[in-house]
Amino acid sequence: MAELARETALRIALAAKVLPGVGISKLLEVLHERVGEPLDDEKLKAVTVTNLKTGLGSLDGEEDGEDIGIGLDKIKLAVRYLWGEEQADESLPQVIPYKEGDLPNSIRVAVASDKGTLINGHFGSCIRFLVYQLSAQECRLIAIRSTAEADTAEDKNLFRAQLIGDCHILFVQSIGGPAAAKVIRADIYPIKVPDVTEAEEKMQELQAIFDAPPPWLAKVLGRNAEERVRFDYTEESV
Repeated sequence: MAELARETALRIALAAKVLPGVGISKLLEVLHERVGEPLDDEKLKAVTVTNLKTGLGSLDGEEDGEDIGIGLDKIKLAVRYLWGEEQADESLPQVIPYKEGDLPNSIRVAVASDKGTLINGHFGSCIRFLVYQLSAQECRLIAIRSTAEADTAEDKNLFRAQLIGDCHILFVQSIGGPAAAKVIRADIYPIKVPDVTEAEEKMQELQAIFDAPPPWLAKVLGRNAEERVRFDYTEESV
């Protein structure tokens, strides 16, 4: 099998992430069967929803692809990623321009997400990080950072931690101990939110404690020790 070009490999890895139960090797098998080898930009752009659906179905013994349990919306999204449309998730919010100093006394918050503005991603496998700049009065989405390149990194968790290295807080649905240690060493405070939650809801909860912040948040905000109060945030910190 020919070695894949970096951009081709990233697009296939990203597509595999949105297909439940379909790993990269299984997706590669389908792509080779449907569009041939070697895989390149031209062949990936030739992939259709129909041949991806029937290809995955045939591997599961469902030749018509109707009962493979993936969902047509996810197959459509995977095809768009294969085409190179990295912002193919139409539920993604609009990024608002930001320059340093726009929001005084603000913090930067990362959200592990697989769709829209939901906190529904696992640290080691989420498709992207949403990055918010948050002050007591304003919340601004300033970046959407794809994690596609993490799959080609020697240390995937370290790559992800570095990707959000300018953030102070991370909201994530789940994160393992070794990965959490890398995040903490990057001076990022990880908070687990086990239930799928809208990011805006958590941003509002943080804004509500800006005036009387717990010690870790007071430190981020540059408050002196006398201004710090006892930490009482209810979500599960790591």
